[in-house]
Amino acid sequence: MADSEGRKALGYALVIFAAACWATGGVTDKLLFTTLSIDVDPLALSSARALVAFVVLIVPLALFRRDLLRVDRRYIGFLAVFGVVGMAMLHLAYYQAISHTNVATAILLEYLAPVFVLIVSVSFLGERFTWALPVGIVLSILGAGLVVGVIGGGGLRVTPLGIAWGLLAAVFFAAYIVMGKYAAGRIAPWALLTWGLGFAALFWLVATGGMESARPLLTDPVGLVAVLYIAIVTTVIPFGAFLAALHYIDATKASVTSTIEPVIAAVLSFLVLGETLDGLQILGGVLVIAAVVVFQRPSPGGEAAPPPP
Repeated sequence: MADSEGRKALGYALVIFAAACWATGGVTDKLLFTTLSIDVDPLALSSARALVAFVVLIVPLALFRRDLLRVDRRYIGFLAVFGVVGMAMLHLAYYQAISHTNVATAILLEYLAPVFVLIVSVSFLGERFTWALPVGIVLSILGAGLVVGVIGGGGLRVTPLGIAWGLLAAVFFAAYIVMGKYAAGRIAPWALLTWGLGFAALFWLVATGGMESARPLLTDPVGLVAVLYIAIVTTVIPFGAFLAALHYIDATKASVTSTIEPVIAAVLSFLVLGETLDGLQILGGVLVIAAVVVFQRPSPGGEAAPPPP
């Protein structure tokens, strides 16, 4: 029992760590879309992010830990789908949502993902349904909306394309989580992330006819630094940590816990940038934390164990 509780605690800690890394990306995204002297094409940013992240991972692993890259050949097709749908399309949809709405609206829409994760996980992955699941999801989404200011703060920006891309981001994020949970016990987290990014980069190379569209971004000094930061701090590290977490906790619980990202971002802005936190934002943070606490309650039978390889 103690060992099981320790594994769950590690899973939640990994998700919170991933959320903290993602939280720092908001400033970078804002910088790219508002202050660069060049127009930032969401497609170019998505392709540059995948390629740079893949290179950052594959080079050291191939040189020093090649064993972490080994994958059974029967999972090659799965890795291709994971890379294109769970990574390439996720990043594109999120950046498109930002470009057509704003960061706050895009974040809220993307964090509708737990709804889709719950449906798929209970229906197909053997996750046990309890009333804590929908209650936690409602608390987390409402809390995230209050924190980012789209509920009660007038920060919601609605456009048809923005809503469409934001909902797609939620679907693709859910696909990433569900596929990551399916892979737990079958594919090592770093192999899944590396080859997923590799297929995402390959997809963009084919779809864009090379990296020409990303050249202005990669040749601009500020743009290059921002892409490196996004590739390492908001892609490789957190996505790797999140995939590792799925070895210890259920997909729905991981997805809801990840909604603590805007709470961390708001606290960082308060501590580092001196931005104020109003009452609604504080209430939102409390609701998100309450959702995570609700999910900490033991469920009948415990966590659903990952299937054998």
